Amino acid sequence: MEQIKTVQMTAEEAAQYEAFKAEQEKKAAAEKAKKDREIYSQLVDEEIEQAIPMLQELSGDIRTVKEKVIDNFRQILDMKAGVLKRVKDGQKSHTFTNSDGNKRITIGRCVVDGWRDTVEDGIAIVKDSVIGLIKDDETKALVNQIMRLIARDQAGNLKANKVLQLDKLAAELNNDRLNEGIAIIKEAHIPNFSKTYIRAEFQDENGVWRYIPLGMTEA
Repeated sequence: MEQIKTVQMTAEEAAQYEAFKAEQEKKAAAEKAKKDREIYSQLVDEEIEQAIPMLQELSGDIRTVKEKVIDNFRQILDMKAGVLKRVKDGQKSHTFTNSDGNKRITIGRCVVDGWRDTVEDGIAIVKDSVIGLIKDDETKALVNQIMRLIARDQAGNLKANKVLQLDKLAAELNNDRLNEGIAIIKEAHIPNFSKTYIRAEFQDENGVWRYIPLGMTEA
């Protein structure tokens, strides 16, 4: 049986020993923390090396299927234009529903509003011209509507669908300078189309439409 020995220390020696022990514990904790960080980094590296090839393969599969579906429905769109004679050149999306009415696919592109720098000149002209057109409550209300239509949203974007409403309001004010500003704004619009998207839906047993998740965030 191991014998426990008692060591006599002075107060100074005891203090030195406690300091030494604390320093050793500090070093041990630092070494453990470093080792834990190394293990963490190694695990991250290993998982990334395993995940990236799988995700690349998945991305390739999604791209292949998407291209196949779009190509197939492109033929249907061409037929739709010939048979129904109602497909508009500017139509941004097309929804196809099966005969049972419980499955549908939408193929389309989103439009993102872009603007030339001259849009700022047009906005400035509109603002300057409408201020002098306020004569009564009616014209004041029209001017306030115009100012709202050329106002940017919280993200700093100017919406083209709002700008298109300016003509109707401007006609009631009948001012050449105002019309010039609106024309400059409209001419500065550059619509940018997003990549083609596919949205697939089906009805569940309760008749509720459900999206088929096609993105990593939605799956």
